[in-house]
Amino acid sequence: MYQGRRVLVTVAACCALAAGGGPALAAAGGGAGGASGGPTPDPAGSAGRVVDVGEGRGIRLECRGSGSPTVVLVSGTGGAADEWTTVADPARPTIAPKPGAGAVLPAVASFTRVCAYDRPGTTRFDGGPASSTPVAQPTTAAAGVRDLRAALAAGGERPPYVLVGASWGAMIAELFARTDFPRVAGLVTVDGASPYLRDTLTAAQWSDWMKKIAATDTGKGAEVPDYETSVAQIRRAPAPPRPLPAVVLTSDRPWDLGVWNSGSTWPAWLAAQDRLARELRARHVPETGSGHGIAVERPRLVVDAVHEVVERARDGG
Repeated sequence: MYQGRRVLVTVAACCALAAGGGPALAAAGGGAGGASGGPTPDPAGSAGRVVDVGEGRGIRLECRGSGSPTVVLVSGTGGAADEWTTVADPARPTIAPKPGAGAVLPAVASFTRVCAYDRPGTTRFDGGPASSTPVAQPTTAAAGVRDLRAALAAGGERPPYVLVGASWGAMIAELFARTDFPRVAGLVTVDGASPYLRDTLTAAQWSDWMKKIAATDTGKGAEVPDYETSVAQIRRAPAPPRPLPAVVLTSDRPWDLGVWNSGSTWPAWLAAQDRLARELRARHVPETGSGHGIAVERPRLVVDAVHEVVERARDGG
């Protein structure tokens, strides 16, 4: 499993791309220029574009392919859209992931429309800040849903959507599915965080984790999830009136939230994954041969899960 700088910081900040190979979130915050100002220009040669989401803000959206439903990729904490366009080399696990045709986004584009986006405060693998306008932190799942809804509308990307959420991104994807149910055709979680962590972690572990996340807020715009509020938001939202086609992918190479002296969080993570799969009535894939960053370490697994859900959605669920 690639253990780059993004791994160490995002896991500390909570569930991000544990296989990530880019810069630390601290670099994202420093480069973002705080919680105000316009979006950073898109990197040269990028396939993405910054769309106007109102209130003087822009969000970078990258879409490829054609067909329906549209797959929407939602990264983990601090991860920009390039989380879905890079691949780790299993033969060289210490080398940073690189762009590749076998990555999730280009592979999914071969059979349907697919989009990824840069949430405010995220960081590209090249060390640069995301092109989206920074906002005040911490942020919530509801804020993530509003931004994603606005970005898709501004980009002219039409439903139905299949949502694919990695780690923290799964919280955003689940709330989107609950609040925009008629426009959502399926769901894939990629070692996704869920409200069940509030139950499966011990009280001490949850408290320590919340303190650790809060400590990552430098006040410079780097993404910091507010889990307490987000758990409450998801639990208040009504469940979809019928089960969606869904797949839950779970890491099987132990990793840990690193919450000081309150014990390993790995058993609690697995228990939360089981409960999430049961809640969604999803096909659960617990044997992935991967750490937390499944999308980068084992992109084919993610692509196959997405293809399964897309085909089920096309067949009417």
